[in-house]
Amino acid sequence: MTRLLIHVEGETEETFVNEVLGPHLYLRGYTRVSARLMGNARQRDRRGGIRPWSSVKEDIVAHLREDPQCLASCMVDYYALPQTDERAWPGRKAAGVLSFPQKAPTIQDALLTEICVAMGKSFDSRRFLPYIMMHEFEALLFSDCDRFAQGIGRPELAPRFLQIRNEFATPEEIDDSPATAPSKRVLALVPGYEKPLMGTLAVLEIGLEAIRAQCPHFRSWLGRLETGPRRFPDGRQSLQ
Repeated sequence: MTRLLIHVEGETEETFVNEVLGPHLYLRGYTRVSARLMGNARQRDRRGGIRPWSSVKEDIVAHLREDPQCLASCMVDYYALPQTDERAWPGRKAAGVLSFPQKAPTIQDALLTEICVAMGKSFDSRRFLPYIMMHEFEALLFSDCDRFAQGIGRPELAPRFLQIRNEFATPEEIDDSPATAPSKRVLALVPGYEKPLMGTLAVLEIGLEAIRAQCPHFRSWLGRLETGPRRFPDGRQSLQ
């Protein structure tokens, strides 16, 4: 079971999976690592936010059933994740009142539960490894402020990025209010910041190891992905 498909929210995450995460995981036993944009993400009006969980769940379940020898994951921002009405993601509303360390795990556990129910009793839950980014992709870029600034062609901003980073215990804790979310802080310093272009350039410059070192929640997800192939040494669909 050495194929991994990660359902992602946007083009920046897609590039991250294909060009940064994938090469790393190939050295850990995977034969294929790829990203799939959730729905028509390239055409979607970004102001509309992420797709409803019910739709995303259908995509994940369909893939797990189509390829019984694969692992699957998702990579989405906590920030602005739908939490009410028919667009809601499981666990998001409950996570809003919890302490920081509990937020992402609460949602991830809820997503895993729903996938397991949809897949049926014979499904091996280790095949789905959800990941909720805290609080959004731009937080990861604060893992190395010098390289962040260099990657977007604004080296003079490194001290400003570092000042923001040092206000928090980890980059993942940079908060998620409409005014002070990581992307909003970047926009305040870089008017016209374009995530698909600049975010991609920055993450390619920063590299995986810096993000792993600075972001504990990301590090936990990466560790689970790294051990994935070793959990299924003989390629069986289920170990039950």
